[in-house]
Amino acid sequence: MLERSLRAQRGRGRKLLIPYLMGGMTEDWGQTLAAVVAAGADAVEVGIPFSDPMMDGPVIQEAALRSLERGTVPDEVLDGIARAEVTVPVTMMTYYNIVYRAGHKRMAHSLAEAGVSGAIIPDLSLEEVGPWAEEADAAGVATVLLVAPSSPEARVERICARARGFVYAVARMGVTGERADVGDEARPLVERIRRHTDMPVCVGVGVSTPGQAAEVCEVADGVVVGSALVRRLLEGAGPEGAAEFIGSLRRAID
Repeated sequence: MLERSLRAQRGRGRKLLIPYLMGGMTEDWGQTLAAVVAAGADAVEVGIPFSDPMMDGPVIQEAALRSLERGTVPDEVLDGIARAEVTVPVTMMTYYNIVYRAGHKRMAHSLAEAGVSGAIIPDLSLEEVGPWAEEADAAGVATVLLVAPSSPEARVERICARARGFVYAVARMGVTGERADVGDEARPLVERIRRHTDMPVCVGVGVSTPGQAAEVCEVADGVVVGSALVRRLLEGAGPEGAAEFIGSLRRAID
């Protein structure tokens, strides 16, 4: 569902907008999920909190900590997604420890049963992704893979061959977080990825403002925005504030 939906939107000439939010970080996070969809998201990335989020900067770390302090467990996040009944694909983002402890098959089927159609597991390398990806494929869950600016050409080709849903182009080296500018690595990275796949390519990590989102979408099919949204939620913006921010991104990339 994830790749089919994103391809269909791209085929209509629409740039893809994928916000990220942390499951369980606030009591009303399910309402926030519905709000960002209503504001123009084409898919949503939902984090399952983990105590050692190695790819994430201080904003997402704080959101994970708040979620864990509220007692959030993976099944509660999936239940919240299922109850939200959103009309766009949802992709789960978490770390491999959680997947491993649940078991590949059980996790893949739990995601599918909750209506989740994609998974991002950033600490599961291409060399080790096979057992998980096979179970995910069987359950109808797309394994989204990341390509970094430092990835050699041969590795980019192999990542693109294994990726499902969309290819996540990491705009710059480093952890997630808001940046003053997008940097100069995104454009050549997207161009490199396009040499190996016609799958949708979305850029994330550091994209923080409507202007940056529009800049990225000049070359990419879409954009993933996380820390800038999550910071607003940590500051108490709530579903209404989240919708306002996502709406501003939607207008900019349109």
